[in-house]
Amino acid sequence: MRENDIIITYGSDASVMTRALLDAIDIESLIGDTNATIVLKPNLVVAVTPEGGATTHPEIVISIIEHLKDRGYHHITIAESAWIGDSTERGFAVNGYHAISGRYGVPLIDVKKDRYVTQSAGGITMEVSKTVLECDFLINLPVLKGHCQTAMTCALKNMKGCISDRSKRQFHTQGLHRPIASLNRVRSADLIIVDSICGDLDFEEGGNPVETNRIFAARDSVLSDAFGASLIGFTEEDIPYIHLAEELGVGSSDLSRMNLISLNEPSQQPLATPTGKAHSLTLHTEERSACSACYGTLIHALKRLDEVGRLKNLKHTISIGQGFKGVEDPKKVGVGSCTQGLGKSLPGCPPKAVDMAEFIKGLEQPPRHHS
Repeated sequence: MRENDIIITYGSDASVMTRALLDAIDIESLIGDTNATIVLKPNLVVAVTPEGGATTHPEIVISIIEHLKDRGYHHITIAESAWIGDSTERGFAVNGYHAISGRYGVPLIDVKKDRYVTQSAGGITMEVSKTVLECDFLINLPVLKGHCQTAMTCALKNMKGCISDRSKRQFHTQGLHRPIASLNRVRSADLIIVDSICGDLDFEEGGNPVETNRIFAARDSVLSDAFGASLIGFTEEDIPYIHLAEELGVGSSDLSRMNLISLNEPSQQPLATPTGKAHSLTLHTEERSACSACYGTLIHALKRLDEVGRLKNLKHTISIGQGFKGVEDPKKVGVGSCTQGLGKSLPGCPPKAVDMAEFIKGLEQPPRHHS
């Protein structure tokens, strides 16, 4: 796997999807020596299960451990820290990590109780987990989701679970974006596997999950986050820490240089309707047998438009789904390759949320039938 590769897979079985990614990555060639110390860093920001869109699916962690152990890697640790005010131990318990630890002989490190090494980068000083800082190979397992302060959290921000609570408080007083970039200059992941199965629409702590049923892998944390931002309807300018990390030499945000490798097509499993706050956004859609990856992406795009007041006067209902294949209707507009026969249609399987948002913004012009 090269530095500019993004490998993505779709489906509803996190274990199968993760194993497919690991085979495609050829992780042994990245890690090398079987005596290497490996740290898995999931997202357990709060003590809730992943269905709410906040935490990493444990099946991803289990699949990685099994894959590594089958190939002779046995020095594996899971390290994480819940946000200030919540218990990492409760997060481990709620998500079955104690059982995982016992079954596979993988230690659990609560970063809140770890030893720290004081490090500085980009004008920011912080206390970093000694376990994370000194490991040979760090696998970051973030959830791609919204965030009420930084708009989005993915690989770069997930590293915040590797510092002391004192440093977390400091990061907030310093505005988060530059400290996050500086932290990744001190230590960034060697491999990122992003849980984008049902990330929350808005909040780090979950509650408004949107099913997109995808997982993707990258080696460059900056590229991973630039790509992730595009999937949920943001530009890189909406997430300042992406460019700040790039300026510090953490990685590249240039999506034009990205080599996107899709292992399969989006799953055609039955669609799960977005819950809570996301449900009102479905009123702007006409869905016919849509794949979750495409429909979830549309919901993210509609949310971004709603945030800037662009849905109030939307006169079109956005068509989406396999049920529009072969349908020719000059009065309808749609997103996704299945809607190519409509008056206006955005191609892609699925299109990125940021492209969907731009397409919908342009619907002031009346639809016309393809010539």
